[in-house]
Amino acid sequence: MLERLLYRSKATNTLGSLHLFNMLSEARAKNASLGITGHLLYTEEVFVQCIEGPPEAIASLWESLQRDPRHHDIELLARGPLEKRRFTDWSMAFSSYPSLNRFNMPGFFAVDRDGMNAEAERCAQLVS
Repeated sequence: MLERLLYRSKATNTLGSLHLFNMLSEARAKNASLGITGHLLYTEEVFVQCIEGPPEAIASLWESLQRDPRHHDIELLARGPLEKRRFTDWSMAFSSYPSLNRFNMPGFFAVDRDGMNAEAERCAQLVS
């Protein structure tokens, strides 16, 4: 059984490409060990993240995210069972503005002028 969680939050500080690269590297290692896959969107100092995996791992990560000082005003948008993973290839795909990809991060998907792309749309879909 899998579960999916979608939330939105505000960054505590404006993040540059080095900070994002380090944050993603840490998240990817942690998520891989927990069997979690997902997608993180960062635009206009707002995070929207979709995580998917075993319910126990999702619960543990959700508790950790709520204590993370790098963001605030965390809002749960959706949480529920998932039949099939949407981000099977990524312990954490990442979308933001092309200028924030100075380090050519694997799993980076640039957003358009409106701050969206196909990966962000896939994350925003509420129906499994």
